[in-house]
Amino acid sequence: MKLLFFVLNKVEKLDDLLTAFVNNDIKGATVIDSIGMARLLSTKHDDDEISFLSSLRAFLNPEREKSNIILTVIQDSQLETAVSVIESVVGDLSSKDTGVVFSVPVDFAKGLM
Repeated sequence: MKLLFFVLNKVEKLDDLLTAFVNNDIKGATVIDSIGMARLLSTKHDDDEISFLSSLRAFLNPEREKSNIILTVIQDSQLETAVSVIESVVGDLSSKDTGVVFSVPVDFAKGLM
């Protein structure tokens, strides 16, 4: 088994993504609201306090204030499907401002339905 993490930048796509997961037998996801480090620091500090902030401002999407982190435990065989489903909803993850996905092995789980 794997724990799949997906940081969804396009929060307006959340319902579509969760529906697509269910339609592809990926169930039991947990959604957490989140904010990126650069955005958080930029709201609390001036450019002269943290030198890299001025260069990051050009990359921050001003319309997007938050992201969602989606966590789901999947079978190893579902990883490719999960990534395909994500990209079918949000677009190519190598494109700017879509999101980040990664997985880690799960060596123990109890209570999964």
